[in-house]
Order: sequence, then C-alpha cells, then structure tokens
Amino acid sequence: MYQEAYHHEPLEKYSFLITGGAGFIGSNLVAYLLKHNAKKVRVLDNLSTGFKHNIEEFESHPNFEFILGDIRDVETCKTAVSEMDFVLHQAALGSVPRSFNDPISTNAVNISGFLNMLVASRDAGVKRMVYAASSSTYGDSKALPKQEDIIGNPLSPYAITKYVNELYADNISKHFDFHSVGLRYFNVFGPKQNVKGAYAAVIPLFFNAGIHNTKVTINGDGNQTRDFTFVENVVQANIKSLFAEITKHEVFNVAVGDRISVNDLWNNIKEITQSTTEASYGESRIGDVRDSLADISKAKKLLQYNPKYTVRDGLSITYDFFKKQSETNDK
Repeated sequence: MYQEAYHHEPLEKYSFLITGGAGFIGSNLVAYLLKHNAKKVRVLDNLSTGFKHNIEEFESHPNFEFILGDIRDVETCKTAVSEMDFVLHQAALGSVPRSFNDPISTNAVNISGFLNMLVASRDAGVKRMVYAASSSTYGDSKALPKQEDIIGNPLSPYAITKYVNELYADNISKHFDFHSVGLRYFNVFGPKQNVKGAYAAVIPLFFNAGIHNTKVTINGDGNQTRDFTFVENVVQANIKSLFAEITKHEVFNVAVGDRISVNDLWNNIKEITQSTTEASYGESRIGDVRDSLADISKAKKLLQYNPKYTVRDGLSITYDFFKKQSETNDK
C-alpha cells in the first residue's frame, strides 16, 4: 500500500501531528507519511480505542514520535502541536451505539477535545488542520446522493458531535483566518481496523466470521446500503486536503460514490473467505441510516480526489491483512 504519492510538495520539509494516530485511520496516515519521507510524524493518542501494535512498526523510525496523552487536556494539545506544520485530527470516540450508551464521554472527546485541538492548532500557527468529519451528519435526510450542503436532523449523539465540529471549524475560519478542512468519511474499512470489542465495524466482523466460519448476524434485513470506502482512498483525501488551495473552511465527502447492500457485502466476503456460514438477522440498530451514497464531485473538483480502490479491491487487500493476523494469533 501507499506506493503512489498523493502529494506534490516534498514532505521532507514538513512536520505532522496525527491525533488518534494509534487508531485505524490514524496509523494508516502515519504509514503514508513515513513511507514518503515526512520530516517529522508525531502521534498523540491516549490508547483508549487505539492500539500500540498499530504503530509498533514505526517506533524505531528516526522521524517518528509518540505522545501518550488525551485531547481533553488543553495543555497536552498545546504541547502536541508545538513546532508542527500540519495537524491531521483523527482522535474521537466513534460508533453510533457507543454514543447512545455513553453520550457524556462522546461529547467530551468529540466536542471539547476537538475544540481544544482546533484552538491549539490556530494559536500555534499550524498551516492547516484536516479533521475527520462524518457522513452521520446527513442524519435523516433522504436525499441521494449525499451532497455537502444538504443535511438532515442528526440521528445519534455521535452525529451531533461531528456536526458541532464543523460549526466550530467554520466559525473559527470566518473570524480568525484559520481554514481547516473537514472530511466526511463514509464507512471506512481496511487493514488495522479493530475486529474485537462491542463497537467493531461490520467489515472486520464479517471477515472474522468468514475466516473462522463462525456465526454472523446482520442488523435489520440486510438491504440497507452503504458507500464503503477503502482506507487508502481516505488517506489520499487527507493528504490532498493538506495542500489544496482553499481560502475558507470546507467540508468534503470522502467515499467511492457507489453503494452496496449489507447482504451483498456479506456475500462478497463469504466468497473471498470461502466461508460456508449463513447469516442470521437481528434487530435494526438505533440511529442507523437506511441508505448512504456520496456525491464526491466537490472533492474531485477542489481536492483532485480520485478514489483508486473499489470496494472489491479493498476487500481483497483487507482479507489478506485479517488472514495474516488470524494466522499469527493462532500460533
């Protein structure tokens, strides 16, 4: 992965802070930046949902630094952004179900933590902060495909927090000339995604079931659709957002611009893993949208974003990762 360069400026000149860098998307960003010779890559993570094993391969790299810390602490944020040129803010408490179970922590991390990092970045003279927004912001809007300027009412505490991020970023852009970029991720998947725990995402759960021929449960009837997006597409969008010619706060959809039902997703993974497991069906999850499909024309135009990987491409790469991980764990 990451053989192709998505940047046009030499990364050797710049230092990057990745919050949540021990997590799924964050650790993939670390991999890209170090592979392409970034001057400095600093990770800030409290390891509440991230894992040291996601970044252990980088620990001996001379351009890598890890800070164990929490974005809810203002001074930690100030220290982390010191002498950084760019911030890639991935730290958050994800998961719609988690946000219903623990809205207080979700709010503290996703809103207060975000604002701490946004203000610290502005005050430190960071060139740009690119942050993880979410397709959950579209809420109950039935419009398809999803366009950045048409949103509905949020369906979960998590969705509320991610929309508030956008409001804060936009307000600071207007009043302080600090222009950040929000990337509305659509169902990201790929290597280093967590397969364990109560809030694991659907694709790692499906792969785990397929590889081990264990029970798999689909929420609802399985006909709900998603615009699943391979993680390297997301890394591309982040890197291009850092250097794009943008003069105000912007948000962009980051997806493939295609959708697949959860049933078809399972059938694809079942075929790839050669599983004989049949899916069972459970209750729909509270706060989930029925259908999701992104309009990515804005990102294509302003970022020159061009997703390289289809869902099937990404599933094949992801299978190789989980298969290898499973074999290692079984030893």
